[in-house]
Amino acid sequence: MRKTLTALLFAATLPTLAMAAPQGPAHGPDEPPFQGPAMMHHRGPGMLESLDLNRDQRRQVGRLMGEQMQQRHKITESYLAKLPEAEKKAMHDALATSEAKSRADIRALLTPDQQKQFDDIVKKQDERRAEWAEFMAWKAQKEKKAQ
Repeated sequence: MRKTLTALLFAATLPTLAMAAPQGPAHGPDEPPFQGPAMMHHRGPGMLESLDLNRDQRRQVGRLMGEQMQQRHKITESYLAKLPEAEKKAMHDALATSEAKSRADIRALLTPDQQKQFDDIVKKQDERRAEWAEFMAWKAQKEKKAQ
């Protein structure tokens, strides 16, 4: 369910990001992309970076943004819970297919040594997901018994 929620949130933000993206390169003609003043850190300049917030303000803004993220998560969960099982399964299958394609595309770009490391990482991720699914099933069963 966590993967579906994450994917749904991601899918919901894509159109907004596409409309908000600048039209044209964010770098100068003699400057390579993703370098220079336009990229303050790995995600690019943030909305509040130019405000020169002090430490207390940054902490408070971070707390407010965290609360907003939790509210958005709750709202998304409530709408996902209303979906019929067939729709949930279709969404899960589409996400799984997309993830498999992305993994294959990434793996094709790697050297043989990198592919081996990548395969190990993917295997570990899959094991962790299986453990998490098992835990969530146990938790749901425990909650049923408690009721």
